[in-house]
Order: sequence, then structure tokens, then C-alpha cells
Amino acid sequence: MATANLLRRPCSTLRACSGHSRAPATRGISIAASRQTLLSRQQRQQRAVVAPAGRGGGTGSGSNEEDYFAEQGSVDDGKEYYDSEDEQQLIDTSMRLYLDSADSKEWEKWVKTGLFYGFTTNPTILRRDGVACNIASMRQLAREAFSLEVEELQLQAWGKTAKEMYSCGLDLMDLDGRIVVKLPITLEGAKAANRLIQDGVPVTMTGVYAAHQVVSSLAMGAAYCAPYVGRMTDAGKNGIQEAARMQKIVDLGGEEGHMRLLVASIRSADEVAALSAEGCNTFTLSPAVAAQLFDEPLTIAAAELFQEHADEMGAMRGH
Repeated sequence: MATANLLRRPCSTLRACSGHSRAPATRGISIAASRQTLLSRQQRQQRAVVAPAGRGGGTGSGSNEEDYFAEQGSVDDGKEYYDSEDEQQLIDTSMRLYLDSADSKEWEKWVKTGLFYGFTTNPTILRRDGVACNIASMRQLAREAFSLEVEELQLQAWGKTAKEMYSCGLDLMDLDGRIVVKLPITLEGAKAANRLIQDGVPVTMTGVYAAHQVVSSLAMGAAYCAPYVGRMTDAGKNGIQEAARMQKIVDLGGEEGHMRLLVASIRSADEVAALSAEGCNTFTLSPAVAAQLFDEPLTIAAAELFQEHADEMGAMRGH
């Protein structure tokens, strides 16, 4: 369609919108025809239902669910996690920040700023914040997160095999339709991600340390791909340069990719600025780095001076 071509922009202006996971695979249907678009906040909230129980989940889920990998075709439970829209939809390029924490007190503190699109977690963060790694705890986290009216909560599936991670991912998605399932970009993780994506589940490929892993994430249709900037630097790489290179790969994917680079392991607010200048628009930040966004001495001094002068001119007396 000619109109669709008008929506193509230079690669540097394109960013993929999360939630654009591919529909269940169908022979003869092009990628363009199976595109998914992110629902509006209102649509997503109307659709979201916290489920009372899961469908099986890897180690510790307590389920006797049958082996999904023995089934032919994808799961059909009557739910539509993302609605198909006309392919002429513009790609969302807005800045998107997540708080990298499982501490609900930190969530409550930072959500008031209006900065954060959602929250991200993984088993290491759960351990740090004293949250049990099981479906019951994830259900409680989901309730707390969405009571704060964020758009997304990213939870990582666990398990040693693709079967376990896939089943756990289904359990996590059952908790609320606004959850994004994270998976490590390993061979087993990719197998699990493929099945989840076919089932309409938005997926983040995480633990990314090499640019070729971004290519793999694009190819499988992931909604997000999460490189660890600080940890790459710790390992002897230039994390900033590597993440900038990864973003270029995402840009080259253009409209076909529909994937965001979710930059993680950020050590400072300056790194956020540096990578934003390179085209990155999606970050997950620790509470400590979030605090740095407001810790600019010159701004603090200016605000104090403004208030001092306001007081001198009668602001406290007359309001």
C-alpha cells in the first residue's frame, strides 16, 4: 500500500515499540501482515485481569501441567495479549524509562515523578530485594505494580530447560496481560522465547553482551533486547560504545524489527545522556541512578535561590 511507504523514516528516527510481538506463525502470511501494535493504556487496563492460578511454570510452580513441547501448534486460551492493527501504524519512538527494582517501596517513591513506564526485575534483583522467586510472589508483585498504574512489569522466567522456561513464562503472563516475560539469550532461552512469541507473549531477551545477540533477538521477534552496559565495561569492553553499536543494529531493523533496545546495568545518569545522544530511548535504572537524575548541584542551588527570593517577596504570606 502506497500510504505505508510514507511512514518509512530514516533509520536514525525509528525505534521499535514494545508489545509488537509476532502473532502465531501462519504459512503464507508476511511479517508485515502479522505486525502487532502496542495497546493504549486504557485498552490494556480494560483487558488486564489478575489470574488466580497459573498454567504450569518451571521449578517451584507447583503445577502438573502437561508438556507443552509435545503439543502441536500454540496455546489457545481465548486471550488476546496484543491486538492486531493496520500496518500503517507509526512506530513509537518515545523515551521510556523503567525502574530496575523489586522493592515496592522504591516503586511507590519513584512512580510519583511520572518518569517510569514500568518496572523490571530478574532473580538477582529478587534476591537483593528479599522477594521469593515463585509464582505466588510474582502475583503479589504484579498486583502492587499495576495498582501504581504503570504500563508494564517485566518478570524473568526461570528454569534449566526450554520446556521449564516456556511453562514458567506462560504462568507469568497469566498473572496480568501487561507483563513482559524476560528470558536469557541462550539456546534454551531462545527456544522458549520462540514458543512464547508464537503464543502472542511479549518477550525481552536479556543478558546481552554481544552485538550479534541483538541480531538474534530481532530475528526471533522479541519486543525488547537488554544489553548490560556496566557489566560489559567490567568485562573489558567499552559498554557505551557496544550499546551504541547495538542501537544501530536495531535502527537498521527499521519497521521490520519492532524491537526496543532496553539498556540495562547503567551506572550513572551521564551514561543515560551519552546513550540517548546515540539514539537509545529505553533504559532501566536502579533507584540509585534514578536519584542521580535529580542530583545536579547547580539546579539545586538555583531552586533554593528561587525559593529564597520568593519568600522575600511575600510568597509565603500571600500564596
